[in-house]
Amino acid sequence: MSDKELKNIALLIDADNTSPRGIDPVLTVMAELGQVNIKRAYGNFAKNNLAKWDKITHKFGIRPQQQFDLTAGKNATDMAMTIDAIDLLYQGKVDGFGIMSSDSDFTPLATRLRQDGLIVYGFGSKNKTPDAFKSACTRFIDIDALIAGADEEPAAEKSKRSGGNGQIDEELVELLGTAWKAAKRDDEGYAQMGEVGSLAGNRSSFDVRNYGFKRLSDLLESMDQFKVERRDNTLYVKRLR
Repeated sequence: MSDKELKNIALLIDADNTSPRGIDPVLTVMAELGQVNIKRAYGNFAKNNLAKWDKITHKFGIRPQQQFDLTAGKNATDMAMTIDAIDLLYQGKVDGFGIMSSDSDFTPLATRLRQDGLIVYGFGSKNKTPDAFKSACTRFIDIDALIAGADEEPAAEKSKRSGGNGQIDEELVELLGTAWKAAKRDDEGYAQMGEVGSLAGNRSSFDVRNYGFKRLSDLLESMDQFKVERRDNTLYVKRLR
């Protein structure tokens, strides 16, 4: 991909509601969309609990946006992030957004950005983030799974050895099964994995990284309900039960 083809991506970080440990893996994911030229973190960095952001912002070229707590119980961070996002939207120079937060307050923002055709990736803790925000994003990715996947031993390898990471449930099986059923299948019941992944990806809450895997093929190979087959350079998948 040439520099002219690279999309201009903005990453907006709610420092009050996310971990600085997720920055590196999040930027890796955002590289799928284009070049992350705008990186801003919002919060009251005078607080002790945000002290770890000091070195992180310098290391990754993140611009800290200081937001003082002017009123007890009120968070100025959400408003500042929303205003900046809308400003960037109307400037017309951004092709996609990443929003790092587990706060449902950003649901209307994600919805508004997508109405203009922009891609919005949400990054938050799976168990803390409301479904409304997950669904509003083009794709929502569990930041805790990303952090775990950045360990020395990839989470996918751990899952393969242990027979799964305990997160694979009936809902996931049915989601992938429905995508397989909707895909074009041959006489043996095999569908191209790429098509199955695209159909499943229409649901923003689905991303293989949420289950500790880097590739869809690794996830499907770990599941007894599916069989993966390689033909030349193309992967196919079939549901067994």
